Amino acid sequence: MTNTTNDNKAIITFGAGCFWCTEAVFLGVKGVEKVVSGYSGGKIKNPAYREICTGTTGHAEVTQITYDPLVVTYETLLEIFWNTHNPTTLNQQGADVGTQYRSVIFYNNEEERKVAEAYKNQLDEAGIYKDPIVTEISPLVNFYPAEEDHQNYYALNPNQGYCQFVVRPKVEKFRKQFSAQLKD
Repeated sequence: MTNTTNDNKAIITFGAGCFWCTEAVFLGVKGVEKVVSGYSGGKIKNPAYREICTGTTGHAEVTQITYDPLVVTYETLLEIFWNTHNPTTLNQQGADVGTQYRSVIFYNNEEERKVAEAYKNQLDEAGIYKDPIVTEISPLVNFYPAEEDHQNYYALNPNQGYCQFVVRPKVEKFRKQFSAQLKD
């Protein structure tokens, strides 16, 4: 069902606003082995952060998550994804505005697409959110790792203002809501 590595690990790519937030959340999930912040969905090769910030490259800030599907399922990762950002705001998460902050799932194969679409439809039909979900579900065409200073950002910069006021509350919400999925 998933895109697997040589050691039977799976990879999925999510965009849920600022990649610092998404990375910090998914690094805490039991079964997630690696999270790389980066860029996907755009029209230029090897973009830099300063180019992404213009909102003109078409890339989204994303995290590429390598996980063990025997420990955490794709469906559980989708549940965490849907619940740790606002999937109803087009090209915006909080004060972060622009196409680079869009809600997006970049799938690897048809089965992942079907599962993501079905989950999205279930949420919409259940009326979980006041507004319709605008999350883009697109095939993964490219992934470019972000610069080194964007990797593991929250852990390395916990006292930075953005981390204190934006990242930390998201991580705390995740830890409270998904305590059964936390790494030991």
